[in-house]
Amino acid sequence: MESNNWIDISLTIHPGMPYWPDNPAVNVEPSQCLAHGDVCNVSKMTIGTHTGTHVDGINHFIKGGIGVDQMPLDATIGRARVIEIKDPKQITVAEIEPHNIQAGERILFKTQNSDRALKSDKFVEDFVHISTDAANYLAEKKVRTVGVDYLSVGGYEGNVIEVHHALLGSGIWAVEGLNLSQVEPGEYE
Repeated sequence: MESNNWIDISLTIHPGMPYWPDNPAVNVEPSQCLAHGDVCNVSKMTIGTHTGTHVDGINHFIKGGIGVDQMPLDATIGRARVIEIKDPKQITVAEIEPHNIQAGERILFKTQNSDRALKSDKFVEDFVHISTDAANYLAEKKVRTVGVDYLSVGGYEGNVIEVHHALLGSGIWAVEGLNLSQVEPGEYE
């Protein structure tokens, strides 16, 4: 397969990038350096687990749930559908219902976050997030995976707990911090 068939939707990890407020900032500290006479370049990286593109383990909010170390590969590998969301505040049932979401689908939501929040050097508190009703709807539909283009499926000071409980509690994997700015809505393999 040619490399131009692939779309990298992950964020590049670098010092100064936005991170969830109670997580540590990204820090890269050289421990060996060619310029200082060492045989190679090696760095130590400190990062919170909810920085950049990441997957929430079911155990992130669900006691006894499995972690990403036990995540099945098919949670994130295979056909996925990108749905563009126009609402500037939330991903709502009214906007996603017409897309006829089916059980087992991997759904990635492209919102205004791709062009606004992801381009900010600071954490954006009012990012577009999944409404609690939409999270419950996705759980009822039994989707496999939900991906969003900012650092959480739930709102910062709103429904973060309820949305995570609805999705993760139903066994739905959450992929957060996706860079969908160059991705058109549609189906991808």
